[in-house]
Amino acid sequence: MDQVVNRELLDKVIAISAKAGEAILDVYNASGELEVDTKADDSPVTAADLAAHKILAPALEQLLEGVPVLSEEGKMPGYDIRSQWQRYWIIDPLDGTKEFIRRNGEFTVNVALIENGEPVLGVVHVPVLNITYAGAKSLGAIKQDASGEKTIAVRAMQPRLDSGDAIEVVASRSHGAGAVDALLERIEGSLGETGLKNMGSSLKLCLVAEGAADLYPRLALTCEWDTAAAQAVVEAAGGIVVDEAFNLLRYNQKDELLNPFFYVIGDQSFDWKSLLLG
Repeated sequence: MDQVVNRELLDKVIAISAKAGEAILDVYNASGELEVDTKADDSPVTAADLAAHKILAPALEQLLEGVPVLSEEGKMPGYDIRSQWQRYWIIDPLDGTKEFIRRNGEFTVNVALIENGEPVLGVVHVPVLNITYAGAKSLGAIKQDASGEKTIAVRAMQPRLDSGDAIEVVASRSHGAGAVDALLERIEGSLGETGLKNMGSSLKLCLVAEGAADLYPRLALTCEWDTAAAQAVVEAAGGIVVDEAFNLLRYNQKDELLNPFFYVIGDQSFDWKSLLLG
């Protein structure tokens, strides 16, 4: 199954994600009040979420024959059906709907390909900035912006510790602040100064992937479509995403689609486990 996870496939997913981003911007930049509806789980949804879904789902279905698409804005098959999927697309057409409504630009299009529970390809497109993070298990990770394309990778901890630089932690703007503050105190007690960046959507994982942050603790609930694409980018860039027991985060393993709390770690050679679980 791995043979189709190549640069050609990645480029096609990048193009599809950018097209979905254009549909989102059409709504974002329109004059007048944003219409916001509420879904059954009390989460917000807008015309932009639905417009992006209508572009992504059929395009991805055509990209790999017989590979289903699981979308936050689509029909949710039961686990009796999903458990039979060895390979599928998982998408969040607009990750960061609350950020979209606030019009702060911190929202993304997330597309991932899952194989046997592992995210093997991911694209995270940032419509407002026209930036795309992408990666695949066999290809490494890239960032595309107005200046072109460059390879990205996580950064090492030891040079920062040697030079006394702050350990950069990125966290959610909206969730789990108290638990993160307690964790920051523990890190500062062990390693010294920390810097905290608050941000919405899967951009937080991408900061770790490109070496702009060292750690992202997520000590609040997320869904699998929130993380899969960016996890693929992080892992392609040399990092890991682990649960609170330091097991790799995996997908489609249970009836519900909620993730456990997790940590996004850049430098795998640093002993984060002792520090975070101590």
